[in-house]
Amino acid sequence: MNGEYQMKIDRLVSIIMILLNKKRIGTQELADMFEVSPRTIYRDIDTINMAGIPVRSTSGVGGGFEIMQEYKIDKKFFSADDLSILLMGLSSLSGIVRDDEVVHALAKVKSFLPAEKANEIELKANQITIDFSHWIGNNNIQPYLEIIKSALQEKRLLLFEYVAHHGNKTVRTAEPYQLVLKGSHWYLQAYCNVRNAFRLFRISRMSNLKILDETFPPRKYHAPVLDFSKIWETMQIKIKIRIHKSIMDKVLDYCTYENFSPDGHEHYIVDFPFIENDYYYDILLGFGNKCECLEPQHIRENMRHKIHDIAIIYERDYEIPKVTFNNNNGQ
Repeated sequence: MNGEYQMKIDRLVSIIMILLNKKRIGTQELADMFEVSPRTIYRDIDTINMAGIPVRSTSGVGGGFEIMQEYKIDKKFFSADDLSILLMGLSSLSGIVRDDEVVHALAKVKSFLPAEKANEIELKANQITIDFSHWIGNNNIQPYLEIIKSALQEKRLLLFEYVAHHGNKTVRTAEPYQLVLKGSHWYLQAYCNVRNAFRLFRISRMSNLKILDETFPPRKYHAPVLDFSKIWETMQIKIKIRIHKSIMDKVLDYCTYENFSPDGHEHYIVDFPFIENDYYYDILLGFGNKCECLEPQHIRENMRHKIHDIAIIYERDYEIPKVTFNNNNGQ
C-alpha cells in the first residue's frame, strides 16, 4: 500500500467521521481542512457514495454535504458501558498495533462521547488495563508481529526457519491467515507449503522471518480449534504434592487456594492438576527443592528418575573449549 493511497483512505475515513458528527459542511471548508482542491473533495464524496454511504449535496447559502439523516448513527445508540469497553479494547492494542492506528481509532470512538458523560466513560475505560507486552523474553516477537501483519494485509508468502518439537529445525514457506494470542504466547495460523496443510506456528520459535514478493490466492479457511478445556478435563488427573509456603504464589498459577491443605507451619499439601507429559513434569521440576510429589507412586518414581538424570549432568566437569585467534592479519 503506497503512501498516496494510504493518505486518501485516511482522508475518506476522516470525511465520513466529520459528516457523521456535523449536520452539514461546505466543499471549500473540507478542501481547506485537508489542504486539497474542491475537485478532490467532489471525487472523495463520489467514492464515499459508491461505498454505500449516502451523501447528498445542497446548493446555495448554507449549502454543502451531509449524510442522509436516516443513515446517521445516533450517539445515544452507544451506552456509557459500550463506549468504555470500546475504549478499553483499543487502548489495550497499543502494544501490538502501530501507534498511529490506535490514535486514529481512539479518536473516532471518542467522537461519540457525549460531553456530559466523557469523564465517566474515560474513568470506566481506565479501570482495567490489558498489557500484552512481555516482562522479558524473545525480542523478535514485536517486530515479527509487524512483519506478519503486513503479510496478512498484502496476502504475501512468508519465509522463516522454525524450531519444532525435539529441536528439529526446518525452513518453511507459508500463507498467513490469522494471528492468534493464546495464553501468553503469539501464534500464526498459516498454510504450510512444506507440509501442504494448515499449521499453527508459535512465533517465538521462528527466526529469519521475511516477506516474499510472491502473493497467494486465499484458500478456504477454517479457524484453528483453540479451546481444549474439555479434552484436558478427560486427560487430567489430581496428584498430591507437598510444597513450601515460599512457592505458594507460583503454584496458584495452576490451581486454586481450595486445593491447599496446611501441613504444619511451613508447608502445604496440594491436590495439583496434572497431565502425564513433559510439559507438566517440567512444571514440577521448576518448583525445585520446594516441592515433593507424594502420589501416585509411578509419577513420584518418574520424578526421581528425571532428577537423577539431571544430577548426572552436573556431577561431571565440563570444560569450555578455548577459542584461538589467528593473528596473521588474514594472511
